[in-house]
Amino acid sequence: MNDRIFDVLLKIQFMRLSKQTLAICLFLAPVASFAQVNATDSPAQQAQLNTITTAVPFLQIAPDSRCGAMGDAGVAVSPDANSGFWNPAKLAFIKTDMEASLSYAPWLRALVNDMSLAYLSVTKKLNKRQAFAGSLRYFTLGNITFTDESGQVIRDFKPAEWALDASFGQQFTDKFSGGISTRFVNSNLTGGTNVLGADSKPGRSVAADVALFYSNDDIKLGKKDGVWSLGMNISNIGAKMRYTNTDERDFIPANLKLGTALTTMLDEYNALTFALDFNKLLVPTPPRYADNGTDSVLYGIDPNVGVATGIVQSFYDAPGNLDNDGNYVSGSAFVEELREVNISGGMEYMYTDQFAFRTGYFYEHYTKGNRQFITLGAGLRYEVITIDMSYLISTTQNNPLANTLRFTLRLALDGNSGGNGGEEGIPTE
Repeated sequence: MNDRIFDVLLKIQFMRLSKQTLAICLFLAPVASFAQVNATDSPAQQAQLNTITTAVPFLQIAPDSRCGAMGDAGVAVSPDANSGFWNPAKLAFIKTDMEASLSYAPWLRALVNDMSLAYLSVTKKLNKRQAFAGSLRYFTLGNITFTDESGQVIRDFKPAEWALDASFGQQFTDKFSGGISTRFVNSNLTGGTNVLGADSKPGRSVAADVALFYSNDDIKLGKKDGVWSLGMNISNIGAKMRYTNTDERDFIPANLKLGTALTTMLDEYNALTFALDFNKLLVPTPPRYADNGTDSVLYGIDPNVGVATGIVQSFYDAPGNLDNDGNYVSGSAFVEELREVNISGGMEYMYTDQFAFRTGYFYEHYTKGNRQFITLGAGLRYEVITIDMSYLISTTQNNPLANTLRFTLRLALDGNSGGNGGEEGIPTE
C-alpha cells in the first residue's frame, strides 16, 4: 500500500470509512496487489515481499475484452479500435476508415458491487499511412460514506478517476510504424474532504506514450501463410501526482511493454494467433531502510527522485533479499529485478473471421503482487458489429480480481469489418 497516495486519509486518522475503503486501498496498490505475509512464511520469504505501488493504477487495467481474454497480451496483436491503449503505433496499420469500441468491466465484484471501468475509443484513418485515435477511460470506485471518530456522517462521495487520450500512428515503411499518445489524468478520491485542517484535492497529471510496431505478413510457416509482429510501448511517461498541498508526490505507472505475436492461417477458414508480452513498471522499487527509526537506505536506492531518473533507476534499484538469518543474499538484487517483469501469454482461434475463441495466462511473482490468473473469452462478428467478452479465473486464493467479466462492443463505421489484413490476421478477399 502506498502511504503517500492516500496521504490525506492517513493524516485524518480518526476518520472512518465504509467497507468499500478496503476495495479502494487494495486497488491503490498496482492494479490490485495481493501479496500477503503468512505466519508460515520464513523470515527470508517475508523479507522478499516488496510490491511497487503507484498513483492511478487504473491506467494499467486492460480495458477491452479481446486482449483481456488473451492474458492481457496486446502490444503486438493485430490492430483494432483499442490499439491506442496497447500500442498507438499499430493504429497506422488499421485498414478500416473509422472504428469505435465501447468496453465495460464490473471491477472487484468479490468485494463490492458498484465499482466499474468504462472505456470508449474511436479511431480514424487519415490516409494510407496515418491514423488517429481518441479515447476516454472512466473508473468509478462506488459510493463512500465519510464519518468521524464518533460515527457522525461527514458526507457521501463517489470517488472516480478518468483519463482522456489522443493517439497518432505513422507508417514509416510497409512493415514498420511508430506512434505516440498524449494523456490527461484526473483522480478525485476524496472530493476535497477537509477534517481538522487536513486538505485534500484531486490528483492531476499529464503523460505520454512512445511506441513502435513491426508487422510482416509475408512469412511462411511450413506451407501455411503467416503474420509475425513485434511491438513496444513505453506508456505513462508523465508528471508525478499529489492529493494534498504538501510537496510529496507519487509516481504514475510508467511502464515498458514488449511483445510479439504470430498468426498462422491454417486454411481459408481457420487461423491461430499466439501472443506473448513482457511488462515492467518504470517506477523506483521501494528500498530497504535501516531499522533505526531513520529514513536511511540500507539496501537499494532512494526512490525520492524525478520522473526521468526514476525511469532509468527502475532497471537497477531493487534492494535484494535476506536469508533466514537476516543476512543479505549476494546477487539477490538482480533476481528481484527479474521478478518485476510480468508475463502475459495468450492464444486466439478465429473461424471465418466471424467467431473467435481466446484464452491466456497472466503471471506476476508473489513478492511483487501475486496477480496470477487464467483468462477465457469469445468474440462474435456480424457485418460491421463485433461483440467480445472475457472472463478472469484467479489461480491464487482470496483474489478480489477473481471472476472479473469484461464486455466490448466494436463497430466498423465504414462498413469494412477487416483489420490489419483482417482484424485477427486473416487476409480479406
